[in-house]
Amino acid sequence: MSLDTVIAKPHDRLRELLADDLGQVNALIQSRMASEHAPRIPEVTAHLVEAGGKRIRPMLTLACARLCGYVGDDHVKLAATVEFIHTATLLHDDVVDESARRRGRPTANLLWDNKSSVLVGDYLFARAFQMMVEPGNLQVLDILSNAAATIAEGEVLQLTVATNIETSEATYLQVVRGKTAALFEAACKIGGVISERDDTVVRALATYGDGLGVAFQMADDLLDWGGTSGVIGKNIGDDFRERKLTLPVIRAIAAASDDERAFWARTIGKGQQKDGDLERAMGLLQVHGTLESTRVEAIAHVATAKAALADLPEHPIRGMLSDLADYVVERIN
Repeated sequence: MSLDTVIAKPHDRLRELLADDLGQVNALIQSRMASEHAPRIPEVTAHLVEAGGKRIRPMLTLACARLCGYVGDDHVKLAATVEFIHTATLLHDDVVDESARRRGRPTANLLWDNKSSVLVGDYLFARAFQMMVEPGNLQVLDILSNAAATIAEGEVLQLTVATNIETSEATYLQVVRGKTAALFEAACKIGGVISERDDTVVRALATYGDGLGVAFQMADDLLDWGGTSGVIGKNIGDDFRERKLTLPVIRAIAAASDDERAFWARTIGKGQQKDGDLERAMGLLQVHGTLESTRVEAIAHVATAKAALADLPEHPIRGMLSDLADYVVERIN
């Protein structure tokens, strides 16, 4: 079931509660993605921004600020900043991965070209840094700039270990924390920082964001092997075809026989794939139980995220954040 299907879903309840703030975020995004001299910038950006993204990351910033009792409007600027950082990374990722679909639609690099996607992504990063400076909070600037650097580092690490069947679970987790969880964590932390909450609350928000982000990526990795294209916005098995070493594959390789290891070396290591290989790969994941063990691992990160909520103020949003964490893994049950 899609994250957009039913109003009772946690992210939909959050969206309803934060509707006014989200409206301001969307208006700010529209105004800041404009360009007087380069009309291709809003064209490319609008294609991705308006493609039905769930706005999970900016919603986390708004929700954490509201939960912490923030009064002001800087949370709107920071939520838009988080979304711009995320959108910029998507534009760059699609070029690196040579992707053809994003959120169920053709990617920007397919509709325009790689150069446009890279340069518009750069523009959005620059816009993000302009907005993150405006609140005048050095700690917020430190958190978001570090997150941007960590995301880039995670992407480069993923690139350098891609197709290497010796890649370890620890390296996989480092990649996930870099390319995905870092922005979840930062999005949550800055809500507490601008609310001038103490270190205990800020650390709890960081722990929640990290656990949620790791579980979110693991769930996406699992959905690639068993979701529907309408849910994941791409084709089943794309990660296999792109030779990505996600946790289910890493664990299957670790448990592989000599013959199975040769299969992974050919299909992932050398990229020599033929008809029937995807089906065999899926069969090996089932035989070694790596889809289920990855699901269990994702649930453990959700448990860590939910436990951190105990250190946050009593508020209806706290329950919604707990439900959101549960829903991340409910998608893969």
